[in-house]
Amino acid sequence: MSGATIGLLVLFFAIIFLITKPLGLYMAKVFGGERTPLSRVLLPVEGLVYRACRVDPEEEFHWTKYALGIVLFGLGGVLFLFLILRFQGLLRLNPQDFDGLAPHLAFNTAVSFMTHTNWQSYSGEQTMSHLSQMAGLTVQNFCAAAVGMALAMAFIRGLSRRSAQGVGNCWADITRAILYILLPVSTILAIVFIWQGVPQNLQGALSVATLEGGAQTIAQGPVASQEAIKVLGTNGGGFFAANSAHPFENPNHWTNFLQLIAMAAIPSAMTYTFGRLVGDTRQGWAIWAVMAILLLAGTSLSTVIEQQGNPNFDAIAANQQAGAEQAGGNLEGKETRFGVGQSMLFTNVSVATSTGAVNNTHDSLMPLASIVPMVYMQTGGAVFGGAGVGLYSMLIFAILAVFIAGLMVGRTPEYLGKKIEPFEIKMVMLVTLAIASTVLLFTALAATTDRGFAGVLNPGPHGFSEMLYAYSSSASNNGSAFAGLNTDSSFYSYTLGLVMLLGRFMIVIPVLALAGAMARKERVPQSLGTLPTHGPLFVALVAGFVIIVGALTFFPALALGPIVEHLMM
Repeated sequence: MSGATIGLLVLFFAIIFLITKPLGLYMAKVFGGERTPLSRVLLPVEGLVYRACRVDPEEEFHWTKYALGIVLFGLGGVLFLFLILRFQGLLRLNPQDFDGLAPHLAFNTAVSFMTHTNWQSYSGEQTMSHLSQMAGLTVQNFCAAAVGMALAMAFIRGLSRRSAQGVGNCWADITRAILYILLPVSTILAIVFIWQGVPQNLQGALSVATLEGGAQTIAQGPVASQEAIKVLGTNGGGFFAANSAHPFENPNHWTNFLQLIAMAAIPSAMTYTFGRLVGDTRQGWAIWAVMAILLLAGTSLSTVIEQQGNPNFDAIAANQQAGAEQAGGNLEGKETRFGVGQSMLFTNVSVATSTGAVNNTHDSLMPLASIVPMVYMQTGGAVFGGAGVGLYSMLIFAILAVFIAGLMVGRTPEYLGKKIEPFEIKMVMLVTLAIASTVLLFTALAATTDRGFAGVLNPGPHGFSEMLYAYSSSASNNGSAFAGLNTDSSFYSYTLGLVMLLGRFMIVIPVLALAGAMARKERVPQSLGTLPTHGPLFVALVAGFVIIVGALTFFPALALGPIVEHLMM
């Protein structure tokens, strides 16, 4: 890697490390119902929300009631957004007179934004009215991120409580996440983005004359407000089709780096929140270390591959004996403003945090480099992951690791003083198998049917990679895309939408069931046979399980796609 890229990596991880504790401590106070610097202003607003919704924030929910609330909240969001998209042609704030979306596209988009996926089978500036962008997509960005954070808190309570029947109150958790965390920080981010040149208005597209005498249409609108929650809430859906490669969404190096920090801020801080609430911050730092090591390894590997470039260029082929490489690396599909280093860091951080935003085209990645973001998604977004989602996904791997380690030494496995018994492992396996089975089954369906194959623009192993990437992204509620697959069809709209729903609720329900089971347990005292879960051995063990589970499950599919494509080069 170049010196500039190494410096960028060091700076990124240093800043993320430094903000993890203060933000994590603040979130622990928010979800614990403690007073914060914003309480004087926001506490009356929070109380008004509870009274309007007839919610008692002190009521403790059994995991089944918590899950029911999450499911109903999500389905209500789907219906609300679906109606806005279908009838946007009849609603206000539509200066370009866009018609309502087709049923299949409205369904796919509504499910996508509710499930925190933000998969986009449309060009935003040519499809969505300002009302749809603001009242539809942006609102769901707040709600989806808040749900992920609420689920993480329910799981943390399950691990920290003793002999308890409840895991918290989903309505209080969602409300506090939006009011005290997402809204204030997003407001600050939006103001900074406006300062740096991101548009924020309600005007229609402008028609301007170019220097060559031609005409150009320049779309604009409420971009900054959506951009802020897009990155902070690890959502990823852009106002423009080019997403963060568009200069109106990402004007310069400063906004590019700020977006990187915003995407990783909440997932990183959640690890400290976890450690704080379970009474041992070392546990949180151990989880953070696993995530950081895997993200650094993936970013370094994919960046080196991209900087080496494509060996099939004529100039390279003629100088192979001299060990020459493609000048500048593989710049296809990348913004020249950012180059390979910033593009690959953005790719890895965005996909690892389940944001799915892009500042370059993933379809143009070298085959082996494209494996890295696929593995992030195929392991359930455990490497930092979405707001809250990454934490409980990594804790699932931690529980699996201590279970297998316990079997190896012949004693009942424990995590944080709670015994891991058959029911807990059944829930862990349901979570582990849910994404794998969904991704592989629907990829096989697309690859073996005419309607699925019709969307492939690059036949061969690369086309298979496009389908595998699409369903991996949808099942893990990630939203990033290879961009070489035509998904604007009823087949892909409905199948990807179904996969998004399965990827959300087939994970949420077992995770909450596991949280409820752990909350009911008493803690057992540590002994000489207890595996420490805060040291280097545990960090290495969990990181190894993340890699092994992903590699063993998806290696045959990866071999048919990017690995074969690499060998053909």
